[in-house]
Amino acid sequence: MRVDDVGTAAARRAITCAPVVGALLGLAAAGALHGLSRLGAPALLAGFLTVGALALATRGMHLDGLADTADGLGCYGPPERALRVMKDGGAGPFAVVALIVVLGGQAAALPEVPWTAVVLALTTGRAAFVLCCLRGTPPARPEGLGALVAGTQSLPVALAWWTALAAAGFLVAPWHGPVAVVLAGALVLLLTRHTRKRFGGVTGDVLGAACETASLTVLAVCALA
Repeated sequence: MRVDDVGTAAARRAITCAPVVGALLGLAAAGALHGLSRLGAPALLAGFLTVGALALATRGMHLDGLADTADGLGCYGPPERALRVMKDGGAGPFAVVALIVVLGGQAAALPEVPWTAVVLALTTGRAAFVLCCLRGTPPARPEGLGALVAGTQSLPVALAWWTALAAAGFLVAPWHGPVAVVLAGALVLLLTRHTRKRFGGVTGDVLGAACETASLTVLAVCALA
């Protein structure tokens, strides 16, 4: 067996199990929010500190992907130019706006929802990886994370995860919870479809953008409850 075969197999399993990591991060975030609240921190401050802690825990990878994807989608020109913009590493105006909206929205919503919604949101964010990597989804580049994980996930695996999350949503907030999960899934699928048309496939940055988008969607909808 070649080394690249081993890498692909490991990457496939990592994407399949990513929602479990999201659930653990959600429990940690809920614990941090509770601790900050007990210390008397204002709600918005607690939210921003928790968002910052999550960024540190993930080394900012998903936020970097969100920023790069926003800049790639916002630029003009062929897919090759968009991919160059994403790989450049700088933060353009689209990246800045996307980060402000997502980080600010998450920070504002986190203290307003029950701890179960925090866990649901971060689990759903990592389940977005599965939708981005469904079989038939091509990578935008011949190298990188996208090339390693694109097309590795089966439809039954995706349906199992998202059905379980929608069912869990009923325990978080009747109607709001399941609606939040379904809306998050729909937005991830739309993002994946659009990036396939714009970039020619998915990249690791697209996975990060999908993760942050799905997490914010669940938090925002649950906050309305």
